[in-house]
Amino acid sequence: MPYDSELPPAVRVDDLWVSFRATRERQQTLAGTLASLRNRAKRTMLIEALRGVSFEVPVGSIYGVIGRNGAGKTTLFRTIAGILPPTYGRVTVWGRVTPLLSLGVGFNRELTGRENILLGGLTAGLSAEEVADQAWLVEDFAGLGGAIDFPMRTYSSGMFGRLAFAVAAHLNPEILLVDEALSAGDAAFKAKCMEKIAELCARECTVLIVTHGLQIVGALATQCLWLDRGQVQFEGSASDVISAYLADENIAETDPSALEDI
Repeated sequence: MPYDSELPPAVRVDDLWVSFRATRERQQTLAGTLASLRNRAKRTMLIEALRGVSFEVPVGSIYGVIGRNGAGKTTLFRTIAGILPPTYGRVTVWGRVTPLLSLGVGFNRELTGRENILLGGLTAGLSAEEVADQAWLVEDFAGLGGAIDFPMRTYSSGMFGRLAFAVAAHLNPEILLVDEALSAGDAAFKAKCMEKIAELCARECTVLIVTHGLQIVGALATQCLWLDRGQVQFEGSASDVISAYLADENIAETDPSALEDI
């Protein structure tokens, strides 16, 4: 759908800062290890993963977030999902957030795919009857065949991605967070996911996508945010942001392979 700044927001991020402390470790002797325990506080670093990030996502829109590894994209999504608390600033959401933050998160690997469909639905707050009504749609969309009754520890990353997206997309999401999940499937499954996202947005579901696949962002998103080292570099139309990002990376936009996994 075209971007409409007059629509009410589904997500608002105001001057968001997220910081955490990390200790730099290195291989050393036993004596050095004992000494480091005494001096741990001196080796603790403050990492500012997000620094003053602000933006709004209108209801029913598709919003992309791009950037290099370590830019703060996943930290941003985890904060929107309520997994990480802001150090400073505020995240406000209007609606139920369904995070698809990494493949297999929330699944029990010892259970079968079918059992994890039930588990995912109940975890999302649906009743057993509601999950049962949707289960066959999830199975059909994932297209795993007989593997749906195998333990998920036997699944490949592609099979994980298929089931993870199928579960998230069929649990009546209001705000769907997709972090790299679309990069796990084959071309046919990616196309099916893109069609499903368009269908969800037609029902006023809001979708935020983090991915290194710029073709996916360019094809789906109306607006886009470029993060670098925790700060906003550029926000605007998806085409403008992607062009600026590629120019900064010195990559020709006319090279289709360059858009696949940056």
